[in-house]
Amino acid sequence: MAVGASQAKLRGNKFSHVWINDIDPDACRTFAHNLPIDEQHVFCCDASELDFAAMPSIDGLVFGFPCNDYSIVGERKGITGHYGSLYQQGVRALRAQKPLFFVAENVDGLQSSGDDLPIILKDLKRAGYTVFKHIYRFEEYGVPQSRHRIIITGFRKDLGIEEFKQPAPTTKDNPVTCRDALKGIGADAPNNEETKHAPQVIERLRHIKPGENAFTAAIPARLQLKMKSQAMISQVYRRLRPDKPAYTVTGSGGGARMYITGSLTGR
Repeated sequence: MAVGASQAKLRGNKFSHVWINDIDPDACRTFAHNLPIDEQHVFCCDASELDFAAMPSIDGLVFGFPCNDYSIVGERKGITGHYGSLYQQGVRALRAQKPLFFVAENVDGLQSSGDDLPIILKDLKRAGYTVFKHIYRFEEYGVPQSRHRIIITGFRKDLGIEEFKQPAPTTKDNPVTCRDALKGIGADAPNNEETKHAPQVIERLRHIKPGENAFTAAIPARLQLKMKSQAMISQVYRRLRPDKPAYTVTGSGGGARMYITGSLTGR
């Protein structure tokens, strides 16, 4: 979102970052490294510690509040969860800074999380904004991944904007496939780490065909995973289909939750 904001233009004018906030030190260093922003304006702390009224003024606020409590693969605690209430820090920033517009993002699971979405939209409106929401399917916009997200766009009420037209899909009928996205990547590509698998894991993976996972593939009994039913989610040893966009890549990535592409070696 931060890189996208820096690349966006409005009537020929580019946006620039005034300040950024994240609680994770690695994320803060990444922002400072990749964006043209002074390190002293990257605030690495809990958002609740910030005095937004005392910070440099902004024309727009872009924020993705944590999805942990709204995701269909989480515990679904919603607004009452530890992370679910953090959207309120965005609301607090809007009230203090009163920017012209904002863009907020979360998982599409938010829409089926009880009354949480209506409450969030009401709080954003009460902060002084005309609000529009839309579910974007990123594979319809040139992204080689079936990633569906709710994007909430708001404009300060005094601007009088009563209608917002979502950008039309660009690749709805011709999505970018895994094969398209991964072809031509050399062995010396940066930010890649080889995964070392045990011989048993490599043998198990050889039985999984494109589109299958560890529980839908015809895997011999001696190689099958011993997992509780609630853990049998689709990302476990799932092989990508080369002729389709990738499945939604999850943030945890722990254990066997991996995506498999082509041939396998002993590494």
